[in-house]
Amino acid sequence: MIIRDGYRACKNRLPDTRHVDVLDGIRALAIFIVAWYHIWQQSWLWPILRLDVVTGQAQFGLLSLWGNLQLQLNFDPLVRSGYIMVDLMLLISGFLLFLPHARHMVEGERLPGVKDFYLKRAVRILPSYWLSVFVVLFCFALPRQEYPNALALWRDLLSHLTFTHVFWYESYVATSLNVVLWTLAIEVQFYLVFPLLARAFVKKPWLTWAVMAAAGLAFRRFAVAPHADTTLWVNQMPTFLDVYANGMLAAWGYVWLVKRFKHTRATRILCTLAALMLLWPIWQIIRTQAASDGFEAIRINQARHRFAFSALCCLFILASANAGALWRYLLSNRVMRVGAAVSMQFYIWHQFIAVQLRRWRFPPSQALLPNEAGEQPWQWYFTLCAFGIPLVLSLLLTYGFERPIARAVLAWYKRRAAGRVENKQKRVEETA
Repeated sequence: MIIRDGYRACKNRLPDTRHVDVLDGIRALAIFIVAWYHIWQQSWLWPILRLDVVTGQAQFGLLSLWGNLQLQLNFDPLVRSGYIMVDLMLLISGFLLFLPHARHMVEGERLPGVKDFYLKRAVRILPSYWLSVFVVLFCFALPRQEYPNALALWRDLLSHLTFTHVFWYESYVATSLNVVLWTLAIEVQFYLVFPLLARAFVKKPWLTWAVMAAAGLAFRRFAVAPHADTTLWVNQMPTFLDVYANGMLAAWGYVWLVKRFKHTRATRILCTLAALMLLWPIWQIIRTQAASDGFEAIRINQARHRFAFSALCCLFILASANAGALWRYLLSNRVMRVGAAVSMQFYIWHQFIAVQLRRWRFPPSQALLPNEAGEQPWQWYFTLCAFGIPLVLSLLLTYGFERPIARAVLAWYKRRAAGRVENKQKRVEETA
């Protein structure tokens, strides 16, 4: 009943320029794949699913046969290169950030204010980010005496509080404060320049896109590639400028299509086929990335594929957003919506919790290194716990911490803004 009603809702729902429904599923799947990669690093559970399928009885004249077919689904390339989905996460961020500006370009909607933009980004990111930093610091890093001296402690803490921890190896790769927070540092650094880039894009979209794309490509070519060790360079904010640019361009294209393009049954089918066909070149990049030999090759190949991967993902988003009801339902059903809603909390906590479970030897194992021993059923139990515990925590934090704080702060800001307007009107009336 729920599935049928959800499918009918997708069938009757027109594309919306305020909420791109398929992005819920695409974002949830991207973060799930990144989490799978991090959890696989701890469990070493081989991501191959084998299925024995009874095909039924076949009749050939007087001969009657029963068929039994074994299917094998190998997710190894996807999991082994799961980190590449961070690029997709940042692409979606660029898409959604620019969507109001795209509505201004196509529909004439008023441009969002810079102050409102920074306030919404702050209430979205800062409480959850600070919570992670201080919980890890006071409940784990300090009790375990992970810092050799006070200088190391303050360097790690202050760089995280200023979102500059990606600039130093000790606070980026070797941090004691939850290593996945580097992604939020990139996001916040991009937020600082986004209002300028967005307004430039509104005025001269193709020129701004070309400059951003060229800047990202040039930075990877001339600032990343020459280094023998690219650890600190491959994921700096400028290396993602072309990814963000592609996301902004896709947002503009999406709103333009919604406003100008009239769908028929045939166009829906064509868009669905296009989305499915785009999975093939995306999969080829994933397979090539998974075949990289060594950490340095992994980083270099990721930098080399970054533009093409993000461009293909943009086309996939546009095709999916205009596809048929069934495809859109698969990417926008209730499970996907909840997954997208809790995605930030899940991303923040999943790797840290997986590592702690290994430290605590939970679930219990017979071998000292059960992942290396391939111990079963420990690998399955650990994987389920490493997914399940962060999911429960992310549900609690999203609906019991993140959203209540955001609602309270935004409501206070609106009341304050309304009060300022009212006081201004009173002063005008008094002087009249």
